[in-house]
Amino acid sequence: MHVPVNEPLISAEAKAYVNDALDTGWISSSGPSIDRFERTFADYLGVKHAVTTMNGTTALHLALATLDIGPGDEVIVPDFTMIASVAAVLYTGALPVFVDADPETWCMDVSQIEGKITPKTKAIMPVHIYGHPCDMDPVLDLAKRHGLTVVEDAAEAHGAAYNGSTPLTAGGRLCGSMGRINAFSFYANKIITTGEGGMVVTDDDALAARARSLKDLAHSPGKRFWHEELGYNYRMTNLQAAVGLGQLENVASYLAHKKWMAAEYGKRLSKIGGIRLPVTKPWATNVYWMYGIVIEESFGMTRDQFRDALKEKGVDTRDFFYSSATQPMVRKLVGDQGPFPVSQRLGECGLYLPSGLALTQEQIEYVCDAIQQVARAA
Repeated sequence: MHVPVNEPLISAEAKAYVNDALDTGWISSSGPSIDRFERTFADYLGVKHAVTTMNGTTALHLALATLDIGPGDEVIVPDFTMIASVAAVLYTGALPVFVDADPETWCMDVSQIEGKITPKTKAIMPVHIYGHPCDMDPVLDLAKRHGLTVVEDAAEAHGAAYNGSTPLTAGGRLCGSMGRINAFSFYANKIITTGEGGMVVTDDDALAARARSLKDLAHSPGKRFWHEELGYNYRMTNLQAAVGLGQLENVASYLAHKKWMAAEYGKRLSKIGGIRLPVTKPWATNVYWMYGIVIEESFGMTRDQFRDALKEKGVDTRDFFYSSATQPMVRKLVGDQGPFPVSQRLGECGLYLPSGLALTQEQIEYVCDAIQQVARAA
């Protein structure tokens, strides 16, 4: 058997909306699915505005550009994150300032943020890693006290909630709804996908209007094709939005599947020594975008040896993100800010197991049997 690390599940509704877009000719960056997807996604999050973009990286860049963050500014980011979070800051000309990871949640260690704040700091970018929320209350409190803006990178956390088990629980807030302006990704492996795509969300009317302008080449109001500032061509197509709309209509079942997946893995892997399983803090709803594990020294082999052994058995995995501060491109542009021992250890010892929405009971059983076989041989 071969078990891919991710296999998307495209709903019947998404296929129907795409066919309708094709039949009606709405295939570019205008069309009814764009408007409907934006409204529906905003309603789902409980925010006023949602603005579609080409992908999650452009959504992050657009959010920062909308805030006029640029050269001379600093943005505090987690060291343990996908490089797009860091690249978006660099695209603006601002400096990313790194914070090490929390050893339990793998998100930004919020206790270290205040020590990174300088007079040049303009924003804090918490990233909700692999579906577990960052501890947001301390971040929001710091931002308020220091006059900073919070920009959530919720690319991996569709439906994840902070301080509540569901969006309707008193005090519960969905990831991507807490910062002043926030970003999502709809890449093919995300819980809600448009193939490629992203979204900027905010409650601020002025920021939403500016984001809409900047993402569409910044045409001057009332005078199209006249440009007084540099904008970007970050538009999503109606075809992509049609997919996203159909996927969003099934988000409850997708989240239930992720919860089931995590429970199955936890039940079957919890007694294997040397493997650290993901945690969910009491204040969080973890959507397990990817089911990550960390291979400890006591396991008897390295992460790379473990990964290769699973590959021989047909089980596909992916290594964790590497420490951003150690990336050659980052060192060249930013210099050396390290060390970040927790982040570096995660990058060396972590990987995630098959976690797609199409994952079946038979596949999970096969993966866990393969892991047990490898563990016995270690």
